[in-house]
Amino acid sequence: MRIFKTLGAVLLVCAAYGLLGGRNPCFACIGAVFGMGSFWREGVRHGGNRFLGTLLGGLVVIPFYWLYANRPFGLPGHLYLVLGLFCVIYINLLFGAHSAIQPAAVVYFVVMFTVTKDRYVSYTIARILGTGVGVLAGLAINRLFPAPRDARDTEDAEAMREDASSHARRAKKTHPARRRRGGFSGKGRASY
Repeated sequence: MRIFKTLGAVLLVCAAYGLLGGRNPCFACIGAVFGMGSFWREGVRHGGNRFLGTLLGGLVVIPFYWLYANRPFGLPGHLYLVLGLFCVIYINLLFGAHSAIQPAAVVYFVVMFTVTKDRYVSYTIARILGTGVGVLAGLAINRLFPAPRDARDTEDAEAMREDASSHARRAKKTHPARRRRGGFSGKGRASY
């Protein structure tokens, strides 16, 4: 089932991009695959990491692309390249997004080494948006056609909520602070 859901998400993304004038759906398709986990939570985790990595790597690459291409202060471009990669990794770590480091580095290097000077900003923004669209498509398909595990997880979560609420009701009835066995009413002392 996951294969067909993944194919459906990629097809949906390609069709949407075709309607938008034949834009390149590469990053959106990758996002759709990452957004399609074996089950809902996995898709959210992997898709979220992919999007966050693409966002952070994309935002960092824009100024460092300019530094790399223009080499101000007479420094070699590769120093700016490595400094930018350091920023990509460090910012992901600050966000606690350890699993987003690889997608962030991929976007960073793809833009740095394959995009021309006149397009790097628009290309990067398009890739960030495309990844978001793809991840959302994957998650939407995954939500519309849940895996059996998702159904079990939903049933288990509902059962746990029901158990917790019934336990809370019982606790209210039996908790010493909630009992009214001659509690303090202004006439004498509390019985406990």
